[in-house]
Amino acid sequence: MNAALKAHQRYRDDAILSAAPERLLTMLYDRLMLDIERGEMAQRGGDWDAANTQLQHAQSIVAELNASLTDAWDGSAQLRAVYAFLTQTLIGANVGRDPERTRSCLEIVAPLRDAWHTASESLAARRA
Repeated sequence: MNAALKAHQRYRDDAILSAAPERLLTMLYDRLMLDIERGEMAQRGGDWDAANTQLQHAQSIVAELNASLTDAWDGSAQLRAVYAFLTQTLIGANVGRDPERTRSCLEIVAPLRDAWHTASESLAARRA
């Protein structure tokens, strides 16, 4: 690994380790979107290995998001149901090699990601 790549990796690692919880959440959602987009592109290109890798990583992120939910929040049960649906749909899209099902996951995740970004920005503004 060259020095520039090591420095970039170190910067990313430091950014994650020092991020506020709400920033970590938005980072997970951003990566989830990227994984689903990459998975869909790989499916459409017939690169099933790459699609599998991306969609499995997306499933791991959804599992992490689900595990981070607390039942103290009134909306947790509904969001948990969304995460369960996303997991099932990602698995089905991967096994069935169905880019349209993968695309449907993007349509679910995008507004959630946007909402969490808005909430994170609002919280940061209140702290400032």
